[in-house]
Amino acid sequence: MSLKLTIRRVGDVVVMDLSGRITLGEGSSAIRDEIHELITGGTRKLLMNLADVTYIDSSGIGELVADFTSMTNSGGALKLLGLSKGAKVLLKITKLDTVFETHDDEAEALRSFA
Repeated sequence: MSLKLTIRRVGDVVVMDLSGRITLGEGSSAIRDEIHELITGGTRKLLMNLADVTYIDSSGIGELVADFTSMTNSGGALKLLGLSKGAKVLLKITKLDTVFETHDDEAEALRSFA
């Protein structure tokens, strides 16, 4: 299953809903291109909803880190929502759980940007 990406706005927060697989190639480049467009357009608050992501490979993790860095360097914030149990373990093993702010509840995640 390829990656599907949709964008919606909730107040001043952009929510990027992802479904499918974040892997080397088309999926990660689609995310990168969209984030570049959002940053260029002035977005500074981004919530990536990963609830429907079925698999993330090492390049997918690298893409999330690069996206986090791009958003942070532009003066913004990127937070993650709806990580699967496997994704949470992966972030813990790589110690990226200390880098990314993660949430299980969308309303709570949106409030955290205030």
